[in-house]
Amino acid sequence: MARRNSRKQTTFVHPQPVAGPTTQQAFLAQQQNQDLLRFITCGSVDDGKSTLIGRLLWESQQIFDDPMAALETESKKYGTQGDEIDFALLVDGQSAEREQGITIDVAYRFFSSPRRKFIVADTPGHEQYSCNMVTGASTAEVAVLLVDAKKGLLTQTRRHAYLAYLMGIQHVVLAVNKMDLLDFDAAIFNRIREAFEKFANPLGFVTISAIPLSALNGDNITHRSARTPWYSGPPLMAYLETIVVSQAKNSAPVFPVQCANRPDSDFRGFSGTVAQGRLQVGDDLRVTASGQSARVIEIVTLDGSPSEALAGTPVTLRLDKEIDISRGDVLSLATSPLESTDQFEATLVWMSDEFGHTGRSYQIKLATQWATASITTLKHRIDVNTLAHEAIKHLQLNDICVCNIATTKPLVFDNYKNSKILGGFILVDRHSHATVAAGMIHHSLRRSQNVHRQALSITRTERETLNGHRGKVIWFTGLSGSGKSTIANALELQLHSQGRRTYILDGDNVRQGLNKDLGFTDADRIENIRRIAEVAKLMMDAGLIVMTSFISPFRQERETARQLIGTENFVEVYVNTPLDVCEQRDPKGLYKKARNGQIPNMTGINSPYEAPENPDFVFREHVSVQEMVNELLLLIR
Repeated sequence: MARRNSRKQTTFVHPQPVAGPTTQQAFLAQQQNQDLLRFITCGSVDDGKSTLIGRLLWESQQIFDDPMAALETESKKYGTQGDEIDFALLVDGQSAEREQGITIDVAYRFFSSPRRKFIVADTPGHEQYSCNMVTGASTAEVAVLLVDAKKGLLTQTRRHAYLAYLMGIQHVVLAVNKMDLLDFDAAIFNRIREAFEKFANPLGFVTISAIPLSALNGDNITHRSARTPWYSGPPLMAYLETIVVSQAKNSAPVFPVQCANRPDSDFRGFSGTVAQGRLQVGDDLRVTASGQSARVIEIVTLDGSPSEALAGTPVTLRLDKEIDISRGDVLSLATSPLESTDQFEATLVWMSDEFGHTGRSYQIKLATQWATASITTLKHRIDVNTLAHEAIKHLQLNDICVCNIATTKPLVFDNYKNSKILGGFILVDRHSHATVAAGMIHHSLRRSQNVHRQALSITRTERETLNGHRGKVIWFTGLSGSGKSTIANALELQLHSQGRRTYILDGDNVRQGLNKDLGFTDADRIENIRRIAEVAKLMMDAGLIVMTSFISPFRQERETARQLIGTENFVEVYVNTPLDVCEQRDPKGLYKKARNGQIPNMTGINSPYEAPENPDFVFREHVSVQEMVNELLLLIR
């Protein structure tokens, strides 16, 4: 196949190898013996990341005739480089990327040289797509951080450098690009290099190497450029071919279970990917959660049954005895048990347009483990320009912060520096299922080891038997003035007359005591409902029928309360009174004050109310309270 190795005028044709198995086997052996380097290109928008990768592919003779012809056609179509080839189009494959001239998603490319194989991830430079940079950096060993020589270091440059540090990348190339536009001025290059080193030295990268480039023209890409006689270092390709990346030490094996594999009654195995270390037939493995152990009698792969499996290998393990293992369990050597925690400190990179608040519940995925998690404390935000620690009340897009996180069950974990698999996690929105944050665990909180559940002699069932009815939570939600408290009071009167043990948790009453320290910001409303849900659960455990009368404006917090209390114990009642009717009633004069600008966070006016999508019961405006209470009594029974 013909390939191009320079500008359009020249065609390079590989010599055909001599026929016969010897040459082919030697070629395959050379490929198999080459190691693999994963790296990313990152930096601010328009610094030339995609162009650099396109030039690397071109210079390494990785472009065949058909793609080359398409590239020439596309370059003429978009005209970003006049009559010249736009190398960025080799990487920016989406139509939106080509039309706008930007990178939106992470693009992965494979290429090789005589000395090494490479997988490169081209990551977006726009601030709104920083989350995609985290994705690309999660598996990279080297970061090529581009800087436009005319612009120097920008906020996004520093953000990407800090994200590379967070993701455990130890080697950084500061690629000072577009030097041709500044006549390859050594003084400008040195100023940028010194400014970056001053910023990055506290981060503790193992190596920082600065290279002056012109990605468009090929200067210092694969060969030393004659236009930079003052630069004595290697070109970029030589650096990538020779950089020594420290390999992980021979760590103890870790095997997160993805699924139990039982195709028939004669075979029972557990499938997953070896996360770290080496598994061997004969190893005694321990299930971290239960403490049970068993011995590996067979390792099954698509290529047969090897005696061992290295990190990154997908396998199915057969054990010598039947023990309880399911998806989410993590196996380790019996002699090297792993730790579990339900509270830990971590660094979070916030990836969502929606604000992140303490107390709000998310789904957490750590290895193959899933649980419900919430941010309990926001400690500080990190300013990516100065690395200073700043106070923070909530998280917004691209914030990097240190926080404490609590989970509903213990998770197997490790420090991110020790294990990316057991130290890295994501938070997922419970409703949209979008990933809202990526996190790196620092350490478990001591309190998680010091606090243990105390077994009680009297159970909920025994309390309910004494009361003569089951405990339950009736959760009233609706706008201020909708009639929640009135209806809850009428319901309690009916239940009390029937000999039921009840209690009403009313929004105004609770804010005079338990929640008197909370205001009406979104974060305070979330914490208000979290506390009420916990109290309601305790009262239900005492065998009471609990009615909660709160606006509870956010759908996610009501769903969290349902999950905490239990779907079978939770009745969501939507008091569906229109806003105009609530304003006409205005029993506390709140709407009038809100319309006059005296109340900044009035639900329905200048703060949102998210109506229930599938409530268990809806109170209708034109039906009498007594009729609705009677219907609700039937539902409760």
